[in-house]
Amino acid sequence: MGKLSGKTAVITGGCSGIGLAIAQLFASEGAAVGILDLDEARATATATELAGHGVKTAGAAADVADEPAVKAAFAKLAGALGDIDILVNNAGMDTTHPVDGMATELFDRMIAVHLRGTFLCTREVLPAMKRKGWGRIINLSSQLGHKGGPTMAHYCAAKAGIMGFTKSLAYEVARDGITANCINPGPINTPLLKALPQSWLEMKKGELPIGRFGEVHEIAPAALLLASEEGSYFVGASINPNGGDYMI
Repeated sequence: MGKLSGKTAVITGGCSGIGLAIAQLFASEGAAVGILDLDEARATATATELAGHGVKTAGAAADVADEPAVKAAFAKLAGALGDIDILVNNAGMDTTHPVDGMATELFDRMIAVHLRGTFLCTREVLPAMKRKGWGRIINLSSQLGHKGGPTMAHYCAAKAGIMGFTKSLAYEVARDGITANCINPGPINTPLLKALPQSWLEMKKGELPIGRFGEVHEIAPAALLLASEEGSYFVGASINPNGGDYMI
């Protein structure tokens, strides 16, 4: 019996990076896993690979900022897997641009994917969690939501917003048996990170006391803790695996 046996989890942005590492760990611990991605074929392929752990899986496609698409995707996943017990809001994007000259569309898109997406996906799973009296909401924020960073005001604002949303949600649902918490990673070797300018990457690595970027397998265990019964006393908390970039 794994730590998540009998539970159903959905991971947004679960086809690569931190999301995939969490999905793999959850499946290995016995959870049925739903993968939400922009590309349905990729989501289905990832789900098929995860089924090798001997658990039920399903894939669905949605832009997490698109309300009708989110509703349809979660209905599909719930239809295939049953009520969703654990939601990991991981889908994201990452760009750099100084505020001076930043296009409004770039700012709005960043907020929409991270903050609106977290809200829309969370809203879809809460009714079933409340009926069952048990649930886990795990939101991926960032140490930059605490610290800030040059050329990333839009990203930092979105991630700080996720922290505030999570804390408020935790107040609302804790007595329904649902916990809401954040994981705030530092820079992790993922496709998103590698897409940033080399100059930014070199600057950031130089700031880290540990002297290196993190790996996805160093983040996934935090999600397992928060998803399991062992994490039941974490309410509105932030777990900060960030290599010392921001010490709290």
